Amino acid sequence: MSTISVEEVKAFTLDVLEDHAYKKAEVITMLQEVQEKYHYLPEVALLQLAEGLKVTAQTIYGVATFYAQFSLDPKGKYLVQICNGTACHVRNSMLIYDALVKKLNLQTDKKTTKDGLFTLETVACLGACSIGPVMVINETVYPHMDPETAAGVIDMLYNRKNGD
Repeated sequence: MSTISVEEVKAFTLDVLEDHAYKKAEVITMLQEVQEKYHYLPEVALLQLAEGLKVTAQTIYGVATFYAQFSLDPKGKYLVQICNGTACHVRNSMLIYDALVKKLNLQTDKKTTKDGLFTLETVACLGACSIGPVMVINETVYPHMDPETAAGVIDMLYNRKNGD
């Protein structure tokens, strides 16, 4: 997994603060921009936002942990979400999840592959019940999934990364 420098994160976060004129009311948008850049919220960015907005680090951390859209853990290049809402669940979406856990060689306490390429999550509902079970990777929706097809999508993305 590639590492990011503290200096880079601080510089980017300072730019975000400046772009939003250090307005506390825009903290959620600032957090979204940082997460969009790094795929999670690095601790140094939270501290930089707190300093720049003249609030406690606990205040920023509280906002970041209140909203499910934010992650404090690094995410992979590909965020793989398996819908486990009722319609997808009854169509065996968890078989897809289990197959991908095995394919990606994830341990029970880890969601991201060691190479930082994939993060696997379940979500409560993606709102695509008629085409379930559904898998979303980044912004792309994959309808009518089954374990084998989902594994094929992962292979395709992995091969793309490796230039095959």
